[in-house]
Amino acid sequence: MARSVEAKNSRGRRLAAALAALSSVSVLSLAAIVMEPVALHHPNAQGWNAAARAATGSAQPQTPAEPDFSDIIARVKPAVISVRVELDETQQTADDRQDGSPDSGGGGGAMVGLGSGFFISANGYAVTNNHVVDHAKSVEVATNDGRSYSAKVVGVDPKTDLALIKVDGSNFPHVKFADGRPRVGNWVIAIGNPYGLGGTVTTGIVSAEGRDIGAGPYDDFIQIDASINRGNSGGPAFDVNGNVIGVNTAIFSPSGGSVGIGFDIPAETAKAVIAELKDKGYVTRGWIGIQQQQISTDIADSLGLKQASGALVDEAEANGPAAKAGIEPGDVITALDGTTIHDPRELAQKIARMPPGTSATLSVLRSGATKDISLTLGMMPADRPPPVVAASDSGTAPPNEQNLGLLLAPASKVAGPGQKGMVVVAVDPNGEGAQHGLSAGDVILDVGGKAVSNAKDFRQDLALLRKQGRPAALVRVQSSDATRFVALPLQHA
Repeated sequence: MARSVEAKNSRGRRLAAALAALSSVSVLSLAAIVMEPVALHHPNAQGWNAAARAATGSAQPQTPAEPDFSDIIARVKPAVISVRVELDETQQTADDRQDGSPDSGGGGGAMVGLGSGFFISANGYAVTNNHVVDHAKSVEVATNDGRSYSAKVVGVDPKTDLALIKVDGSNFPHVKFADGRPRVGNWVIAIGNPYGLGGTVTTGIVSAEGRDIGAGPYDDFIQIDASINRGNSGGPAFDVNGNVIGVNTAIFSPSGGSVGIGFDIPAETAKAVIAELKDKGYVTRGWIGIQQQQISTDIADSLGLKQASGALVDEAEANGPAAKAGIEPGDVITALDGTTIHDPRELAQKIARMPPGTSATLSVLRSGATKDISLTLGMMPADRPPPVVAASDSGTAPPNEQNLGLLLAPASKVAGPGQKGMVVVAVDPNGEGAQHGLSAGDVILDVGGKAVSNAKDFRQDLALLRKQGRPAALVRVQSSDATRFVALPLQHA
């Protein structure tokens, strides 16, 4: 039941095409490499090799022993379980059903999904994926010795795609999480229930770490090349010491099967989440209440930054910890408790790992000066609806003198968006505004840190920034789902 990172969009198709092209190049490169050892069979080449070894003091090359994981597998395999879930089909979306195992089926308003998991305690606590047990009417697990047990869901965390289930009983074989993160190149052993074939073992290496695949707000996946397929979801990936380094959760697959690119939730994340699920059935995370965005090169230039690093605050939510502490839109958060912040993702992950009520210090760059702002983390709200701005094509549009391809109107004269800012009534698809992501219905709140409410203000602010030699104007834009900053080139205005 492993989720596929689908390649249906154009980005996925381009990536698949690129991979195919690289395969062709690899074949040609390999041919060139294979030809080289032929020259080494020449008598002179052998003499050169011997001389080289003598000069460097190296011994006769040794053939490395083939790795043998049989003892480790025999020790940890009994702790791995197959998870069979009866799902309520009436609650399944089209995407959910597409994510199901190929050998899932059923009828009468229900369907069966297959996944994997592993015991982490002798008294029957086991880890799996949230998407394995999501919408479950019943959960049943099968152990390596062929026994079946009913299980209950203790708690789930959709943000990290983890779930904790419980089987009644004792003396279950179990495994533990690794204490540290693996290194790229380390061996990895995956065990699970692909396509319903329980007890399947595959091996490979850690291919990369820190992967963000767009699955959730806290993506920090370990990438492995051990084969995992649908049904491996929730199963463990072990190191050579038999410790769990990650929980198998997703694959990249244009075809639906393994292509050697799998993604694991790191053990350090799983340990923290599972501990909270066991303790109280849900996860609490630190929260400061800001909307933030990546700093592009254009935005860095418009802010006078030497490099595009840090997290740019788009909006500080009213009555949130950040707003109460004095964080403002346009601030660049550069450090948390003295540790450098490189991007918004890093800040979000670090804040989320901190318990609510924790005191923290944010280093902020504002108007060219750095200041430290202390605040107390709040608890992340379970469900926060996004801000909604109603778009309208009505209203009086001022002359479009700025050559940005935008037709603007004061928000106060347009039904829906409120009283602040300028509403984008229409966009020239070939203009600079459209090229930088602006669309009809967006509301421009300020330009260069100054609030705007009419066309005159807008034109004057752009003219001032151009006079100051700025390459772009940093405008704060409110869309239907978020507030963000956009750097509009001034040379075209």
